[in-house]
Amino acid sequence: MSMAAGTHKLGPEDGILAVRTGRTGAAAKAGHDLLLHVTAWQATLEVAEDSAPTSLALEADAGSLRVREGTGGLQALGDDDKENIEQTIDEEVLQRHGIVFSSTSVRSAGDRMSVEGTLTLLGNARPIAFEFTVDGDGRLSGSAVVKQSEWGITPYSTLFGALKVADEVEVTFAGRLRGSRSSAD
Repeated sequence: MSMAAGTHKLGPEDGILAVRTGRTGAAAKAGHDLLLHVTAWQATLEVAEDSAPTSLALEADAGSLRVREGTGGLQALGDDDKENIEQTIDEEVLQRHGIVFSSTSVRSAGDRMSVEGTLTLLGNARPIAFEFTVDGDGRLSGSAVVKQSEWGITPYSTLFGALKVADEVEVTFAGRLRGSRSSAD
């Protein structure tokens, strides 16, 4: 992996930050597995002169999650359904708290970048680790599984608990580094 030294800024114009949910419970067939896109986020990747990544930070607006797809369920999701889901996530699940990640360790080997750090959700900070694949054209992709309850989030449920969002959600990123600027800028 070879990345230009300097500070790389990434945002929605550079890639897709997504969350995938599943469903559990006796009425799981009635619900939908969701694909949500985070539409307001900013990440900063620092790369040393030797092309080794040294730090990664991310901030995301929890109110910017938008339903892109709902699979399964007894009927298709309409626009009103999507708006209600987005409002519930913002107000009840994430309670309008920002999402923040800050790395404590970034290591690269070949086309892999291993990242460890602290993820803050609902004001609760916990360690998390994940990997990215990086190609020669600056394309990055990776994912992490977040167990909501470990951050104090009660997974959403309805129908008296018979339909629940699974505790584990998958967060994915796929995008491309655009030009960089030197740390001296």
